[in-house]
Amino acid sequence: MLRAAALRVTRPRLAVLAAVHAHPHADTDSLIDVVRRDSGEVSHQAVYNVLGSLTAAGLVRRFQPEGSVARYEARVGDNHHHLVCRSCGAIVDVDCAVGSAPCLTASDDAGYVIEEAEVIYWGRCPTCSRTHSSPDPDRSAAQRGTP
Repeated sequence: MLRAAALRVTRPRLAVLAAVHAHPHADTDSLIDVVRRDSGEVSHQAVYNVLGSLTAAGLVRRFQPEGSVARYEARVGDNHHHLVCRSCGAIVDVDCAVGSAPCLTASDDAGYVIEEAEVIYWGRCPTCSRTHSSPDPDRSAAQRGTP
């Protein structure tokens, strides 16, 4: 993959690429921990540099949900989207909203040639939905007819 992207094959690049493949949606600090555990000492800066190179080469995708640090994944080229749990922060992939990329049409493209749409769906994962299923007090009061 690295050679096909015209990147030199180095130990840090191999280690970071393997970590991103093994841990989709991981943040930089998590990837640094994985790389160090699996491949020995590597500097923070080396991992940041490799992530930048891999992202620029299209081998990994960087995305950043609002209020979160940047995340990285190896699933590239298909313009998929993400579901993010508001409670625990779990992230899962979801295929394109409709059709092929960019799968959404802007109401006004302002002359741009749109190639990609980034959508993040927010909600609660099944586990958090079960643990947060206590009734909403405002909704319960409204259902009882009390203010």
